[in-house]
Amino acid sequence: MEQILFLRLRKRLVIRQKDVILLGDICQLYLDGEREEKLRRIPLYQVKKEDGNLIIIDIMQVIRKLRQMYPEIHLKVQGSTQIIVEVENPAKRANFFLVSFVWLLLFIGSGLALMNFHADVSMLEVQRRLYQLITGQYEKRPLLLQIPYSLGIGLGMVLFFNHIFRKRFNEEPSPLDVELFLYQQNLDQYYLENENEENQRDKT
Repeated sequence: MEQILFLRLRKRLVIRQKDVILLGDICQLYLDGEREEKLRRIPLYQVKKEDGNLIIIDIMQVIRKLRQMYPEIHLKVQGSTQIIVEVENPAKRANFFLVSFVWLLLFIGSGLALMNFHADVSMLEVQRRLYQLITGQYEKRPLLLQIPYSLGIGLGMVLFFNHIFRKRFNEEPSPLDVELFLYQQNLDQYYLENENEENQRDKT
């Protein structure tokens, strides 16, 4: 009976410093038999220093390797035809002074942005007018409105981004998560298309 090996390349893989990429690292495999685990351990690619931190593996490399070792197995490929493998460098300890400087810069910049926005829309005048409409009295500093408004901005930002430090309130992705996901997708698409263009140039 003919054995069929079903293959599906993962879209992206992040590995730590590792010399050899195994077939099971980049593929989902299904084979009706005992050889499936042995196939997962097939060495597919030797990571070299000149590869940098991004490696693109094509399905043809996988097929070529499997045909050399198991010519009798019938292959069925599903899904994408290329995978991006990111080689993670060892994490470096964060520089306390650099992190503090960036944090301070962002804090001051975001504060100035909020203040400039409120100045542009005359927020103080609006709050004074609202306070006068509600209470019937004019107040130069309507703290009754300003304090809840300030707290509301902070709470709204926390709820909008669905994070407070590392804690997430629910499984729903925040707008920032979605934007980062789309950005990563565009980057991956660029890498794949750039790789294909280079391959076409090499053939001519």
